Amino acid sequence: PAVPMLGVIGVAPESGEIATMPAGKHGGNLDNNMNRKGSIVHLPVKHKGALLGMGDMHASMGDGEICGTGVEIAGDVLIKVDVIKGITTDFPVTETADSWITHGVAVEGLTLALKLACEEAAGLLVHHWGFTYEDAFIFLSVAGDLGIAQSVHPSSGTVIAKMRVPKIAACPKPFKI
Repeated sequence: PAVPMLGVIGVAPESGEIATMPAGKHGGNLDNNMNRKGSIVHLPVKHKGALLGMGDMHASMGDGEICGTGVEIAGDVLIKVDVIKGITTDFPVTETADSWITHGVAVEGLTLALKLACEEAAGLLVHHWGFTYEDAFIFLSVAGDLGIAQSVHPSSGTVIAKMRVPKIAACPKPFKI
């Protein structure tokens, strides 16, 4: 079934130039199938104007995008952009109606990508919602869902992990504003 999503959404990196293909702390080719209609994608902005870019629309794509493609389509995207000052995160965070999702990105390192996604989620629970690190990791172990957004095989390149955190009263959104 069609569930359109954006494979690429990101801002300019902290320094240097970067193509849209690799993902990183700036976003880019995240290939998270939860970046779709109704989602909010929080991106860490390092430059005035952010230099937002997006594309790589898919009609459908499974977790992992294991063969390097989803069902590629053209399409129009209507977005709303806001700057929320004072919110920091190392990697992009996707927010849906019932959860928020952190990302971890590593070059050819699935274990590292998974670790980074977990650490991002734990860090937000600690810094925004008052969890201890121990409580954050216990909560994520019990209620979180760790997964893979992109791990294209047999190709080498970036691997993107995602940690889904359910919205509950103790942490109803990724950032306490």
